[in-house]
Amino acid sequence: MTNQDDLFKKIVAHAKEYGFIFPSSEIYDGLAAVYDYGQLGVELKNNIKQAWWRSMVQLHENIVGLDSAIFMHPRIWKASGHVDAFNDPLIDNRDSKKRYRADVLIEDHIAKIEDKIEKEVEKGRKRFGDSFNEKQFRATNQRVIEHQHQIDEIHEKYADCMNRNDLDGLKQMILDLGIVCPRSGTRNWTDVRQFNLMFATKMGSVIDDSDTLYLRPETAQGIFVNFLNVQKSGRMKIPFGIAQIGKAFRNEIVARQFIFRMREFEQMEMQFFVRPGTELEWFNHWKEERLQWHLSFGIPAENYRYHDHEKLAHYANAATDIEFRFPFGFKELEGIHSRTDYDLSRHSEFSGKKLQYFDSEINESYTPYVIETSIGVDRTFLAIFSNSFKEEKLEDGSLRTVLSLPVRLAPYKIAVLPLVKKDGLPEKAREIVSILKNDWMVQYDEKDAIGRRYRRQDAIGTPYCITVDNNTLDDETVTIRHRDNMLQERVNISQLPSFFREKIK
Repeated sequence: MTNQDDLFKKIVAHAKEYGFIFPSSEIYDGLAAVYDYGQLGVELKNNIKQAWWRSMVQLHENIVGLDSAIFMHPRIWKASGHVDAFNDPLIDNRDSKKRYRADVLIEDHIAKIEDKIEKEVEKGRKRFGDSFNEKQFRATNQRVIEHQHQIDEIHEKYADCMNRNDLDGLKQMILDLGIVCPRSGTRNWTDVRQFNLMFATKMGSVIDDSDTLYLRPETAQGIFVNFLNVQKSGRMKIPFGIAQIGKAFRNEIVARQFIFRMREFEQMEMQFFVRPGTELEWFNHWKEERLQWHLSFGIPAENYRYHDHEKLAHYANAATDIEFRFPFGFKELEGIHSRTDYDLSRHSEFSGKKLQYFDSEINESYTPYVIETSIGVDRTFLAIFSNSFKEEKLEDGSLRTVLSLPVRLAPYKIAVLPLVKKDGLPEKAREIVSILKNDWMVQYDEKDAIGRRYRRQDAIGTPYCITVDNNTLDDETVTIRHRDNMLQERVNISQLPSFFREKIK
């Protein structure tokens, strides 16, 4: 097991132990790839959603929100292409009887070659020290060049097979690359076949006469079919956007990596409608703006990178992913796509309704082009949670586990701790909770020694602890302890609201 595997196991265990994420239906032995957010997890998740909503809707005059239904008319999914083309290529290993996604096996193989490149770069960094020029090293080191050429070659073949839906080609790639089953270690593979990812259900009182519906596999279509409703009722002028946060469902056969890939998940999507011809300018705008949002949480920039799509979906003319360095490697966190007029045109065709916009500036009607930004709430949660998880060795030799969550995302912003459970200290601490709880999430904790309580708050990511001691009763001051550096300062109770307003923005 690698250090990163070990770290990821610790992160998953920590999430459960402290009430962030539980396996769903656990007392019934769980349900694969479905998770419940616990008492702290739901707070962190809601804070992520609020931060996204504020940045997208509150701070933009020309973007409004929507909450569309999960059940939608089945023809919507025919128009969007999901009925015919929303498939995963699956392959079985005959020896282990395990099923895999063929594309994921190839992507994992590429990731192993990328790891070899990173190891070469790390060797160079150690060898050359402060004079190390990583860009030059990557461009001139023979081993790195060979590995990169290998990756590029695989990418080219892989993209070609996916675009042509060449299932035999995907299997041949797996054989040619010598990819083995992680469980059995053999190359005894079946043919690759397609599996549709949509969950189907029935609407109606009699099953035989009922209509087949689908649990939506994405939230975007609810925005497209409401384009005219929002535009006309909101008197929106192009360019404008519609934002939505909501659940989506995909019948992932190979769901893995904790909450990274689940069957029930939540998306934050914004569809931005623009005049044809301006879409690439807006694509670049949102590509940059979305990366800046991620960086605003204080996570180091080297943990993010763009992955521009060389092979595009048939409806797109530009696409990029913002990838994050998870403990299991760089993976997609958010997608920004220039979808042309494909979506509105398809829904016009299948519904018989004209989904066009009259642009008074040019005195012309047209079908708007769309720039999409699509981000997973759960993946963002995992990115922030895993980046914040730290184990620190202190001067006394003890180990401190701390979640260094961005302050504005932390489930509890403040913990109020009476030093002892007597002498009027709990009552005074409760008074302080009453002063602060209208503005911030505050936790009161009087159980265990004060050092243990500090460690517990560190482990759940609480940025500030207020300790009420005997001096508080005399001079109305308390000790504030800072999570990240463990420094303490004395503050008057009357100054606490202004103190935290300044710290928690």
